[in-house]
Amino acid sequence: MKTVPAEPKGVDSGPHFMDGDQAIAEGALAAGCRFFAGYPITPSTETAERFAERAPEVGALFIQMEDELASIAALIGAAWGGRKAMTVTCGPGFSLMVENIGLAAMTETPLVIANVQRGGPSTGLPTLTAQQDMMQARYGSHGDYAIIALSPDSPQECFDITVEAFNLSEFYRVPVIILTDETVGHMHEKVVIPPAEQIQVVPRNNYSGPKEDFRPYKFDCQGGHPMARAGDGYNFHITGLTHDERGYPVMTAEQSKIVVTHLMEKIHGNADKIIRLDEDQIDGADVVVVSYGITSRIAIKAIQDARKEGIKVGSLRLITIWPFCEKRIRELAPKIKAFVVPEINYGQMVLEVERCAGGKCETISVNHCGGAVHDPEVILAAIRKANQ
Repeated sequence: MKTVPAEPKGVDSGPHFMDGDQAIAEGALAAGCRFFAGYPITPSTETAERFAERAPEVGALFIQMEDELASIAALIGAAWGGRKAMTVTCGPGFSLMVENIGLAAMTETPLVIANVQRGGPSTGLPTLTAQQDMMQARYGSHGDYAIIALSPDSPQECFDITVEAFNLSEFYRVPVIILTDETVGHMHEKVVIPPAEQIQVVPRNNYSGPKEDFRPYKFDCQGGHPMARAGDGYNFHITGLTHDERGYPVMTAEQSKIVVTHLMEKIHGNADKIIRLDEDQIDGADVVVVSYGITSRIAIKAIQDARKEGIKVGSLRLITIWPFCEKRIRELAPKIKAFVVPEINYGQMVLEVERCAGGKCETISVNHCGGAVHDPEVILAAIRKANQ
């Protein structure tokens, strides 16, 4: 990916004391986001408030839409108008966005959505934490498509991952979802924002060649393809229908195979470049704890206590949620006794771990239906059981 230093006007460099929601807004501004459309919803509103406060300072546009349906539709329009764009929401709002997530995937529109997860379903627990939207992020819209989803575990990582989310979105021209949670979103910690010259961003790749040669799509299962701004005189079509390289509808089974294969493989075929993991003492471990988001921080206490008891336990933190780290799980499964998977839902990502382990080791779910983080003792008990 070609990168350039961030624009100084968007970077509030230095140490800050802020929550994760605010850090997402700062990360977006640093990454070059200059359009935000959203609708207030707990526990994500602080991101919108921070962006709205800072927008006049950097020449960005903030607009409060009438609902989440309009918010993501505005993002798609803004992206094709030449702007890096984002929104923020949580469960009920994300549910309203999933149809247009599919449209953004089909039209290969770069945009970023932060989902600050809370307890559900429906209105659920508006002010309390959960990790219940993990599968919805991947499979929420209909049809075959792929997205990228990242999960920060701290306010600092909220900033860092938001910059990364925009970079991935621009290069692969795909919706990227930041799957944080209420606890990380409302957690106040020190966040150090580097100087602008130390922040590398992927700029919008605007086409500048002959107008008659422009093709908004190239079905080669790769990234880095240029876009053109609507209104600049380029002759192309943007549609949710199955289409050719100029965007015009071609509704045949043959063309569907070409388009869908590209949408899937530009992500899955580049998974090794996209996936980020944080591993600790994996080599020689008998048990590996697979966790993400706030649960990974809670698991640290359980892992430390297990090691004091002589249990060989490693930690595998998922920073990239989607695409899933299938290859790494398959590599580890034959070498260990069990995976332990704590998460604040009834058991979602554990299904991916179990699938990829393929029966070569045990997979133990430590589920929690939301509203609070785990008691580390519960995770420790699962590690002891896995080690038997």
